[in-house]
Amino acid sequence: MVVLISGPVASGKSRLAAALVNRFGMHLIKTRRLLEQAIPRAIGDRARLQRAGDRLDRQSEGRWVVDALSKAMLAMQTQRNVVVDCVRTTQQIESIRSGFGRSVAHVHVTAPLEVLARRYEQRRNAMRELESYERLRRNRTERSVDELARVADIVIDTNRTPEADVVTRVAAHLGLYGRSYERLVDVLVGGQYGSEGKGHISSYLAPEYDYLLRVGGPNAGHTVYEEPKPYTFHHLPSGSRNSEAKLILGPGAVLKLDKLLEEINECQVATDRLFIDPQAVLITQQDVDLEMERLRGSIGSTAQGVGAATARRVMRGAAGEVTRAADVRELAPFLRPTLDVLEEAFAAGSRVFLEGTQGSGLSLYHGPYPKVTSRDTTVSGCLAEAGIAPSRVRRTIMVCRTYPIRVAGNSGPMSMETTWEEVSNRSGIPLEELQASELTSTTRRSRRVGEFDWALLRRAASLNGPSDLALTFADYISVQNRKARRFEQLTEPTIRMIEEIESVAAAPVSLIATRFHSRSIIDRRAW
Repeated sequence: MVVLISGPVASGKSRLAAALVNRFGMHLIKTRRLLEQAIPRAIGDRARLQRAGDRLDRQSEGRWVVDALSKAMLAMQTQRNVVVDCVRTTQQIESIRSGFGRSVAHVHVTAPLEVLARRYEQRRNAMRELESYERLRRNRTERSVDELARVADIVIDTNRTPEADVVTRVAAHLGLYGRSYERLVDVLVGGQYGSEGKGHISSYLAPEYDYLLRVGGPNAGHTVYEEPKPYTFHHLPSGSRNSEAKLILGPGAVLKLDKLLEEINECQVATDRLFIDPQAVLITQQDVDLEMERLRGSIGSTAQGVGAATARRVMRGAAGEVTRAADVRELAPFLRPTLDVLEEAFAAGSRVFLEGTQGSGLSLYHGPYPKVTSRDTTVSGCLAEAGIAPSRVRRTIMVCRTYPIRVAGNSGPMSMETTWEEVSNRSGIPLEELQASELTSTTRRSRRVGEFDWALLRRAASLNGPSDLALTFADYISVQNRKARRFEQLTEPTIRMIEEIESVAAAPVSLIATRFHSRSIIDRRAW
């Protein structure tokens, strides 16, 4: 795309061009610089630039701009949209359209004369300006430049229109936001009480996406398989170490600064790869102390300070000062509004993977209050925390494990609790192995275990409307499932259970994890 900008002096052409460069990565070509290169004595002098431009237009019949534009585009190392600041005659525009055809878009900005005169008088730059706007308009080309509005594709009056509005309107006309709400987002959530193996599934899927986005806080640890030992993410998306995707922490995220910086360092995440929303909130030591004192024993909280920090955010300072990511010096290189990043991603047709944390059975609104977490853990809640519209969603993946768990102690109800001894007897997995692996990812506390909860499955399916299910810990049904590489190699009881899960949830079980290993997922997806 070649975007031509025209308009009177002081109408806002250069600001618009700069915004298109900064927001949308366009390549800027300034005709003023071309004139100064051709006629060095015109550098920094408005009157000489006007005369030089008029002379070149007469000599080349307006073709000097398209010739310079062609050379500049040939010299570019990559294909990028180009914005030309500015064109001043119909001849210039027609010659560029002749050379570049339908890829050309012409934007004309203007304002009433009295507004232009006032802006001109207030200008402070290195250019040697004429003594008045009236003197400026004695130049015939400048005096007639507003006639270009008749041949422009887009005309915007910048009077009483903030710069951000001008850019938004132009970008929309140019299709820089995309022409429709294409479904480019896949969302993954837990269907039980957390620890369903979301990290393992997310890590497996991550290489298929351009952006990985995570919401929630460090009270949820997502463990992924790595050699020589697994790695647990508390902030970054679970695919951060096995994909090249850009990473996003959304505006609803709750951050523990030391832990986040540690993860960034351990995962060697560059500043141009990770985007942290300035609105994300920071946990303080007071938040941790409060939860340790009041919540850890009463509801089995992880006591990471997430709920307390969220409560201060909701109280908007009335319950204590709120520190956002925008206020933290160490995070400054990573700061960028999630909405801006996603707008660019969607416009480019990029695929986005949104990774939820915890499980639907722990939802603040839909779980067994007060034995719940401090946020809505459903798909709707995750989308709200990320700032993604439902119409953007393509697939919704809900992860469930064969035996749901809750943290040991007074953490909340389970429909039919059992024991790890019973799971060991049924599955053939040594009890010692189960007890060693079934510790919470964040606090390393032992877990309670229950029978598969069919009513919880149906409730979670109703809340999330999954297009697909991922079933994890298939080896807990039978250790023989660890040998399975295809669906038909699973044990008969496992296949029957999967078929009934699909019936109750009204969605296919598209991913099956048979063990915690790099080659442990049976992929039955049709997408």
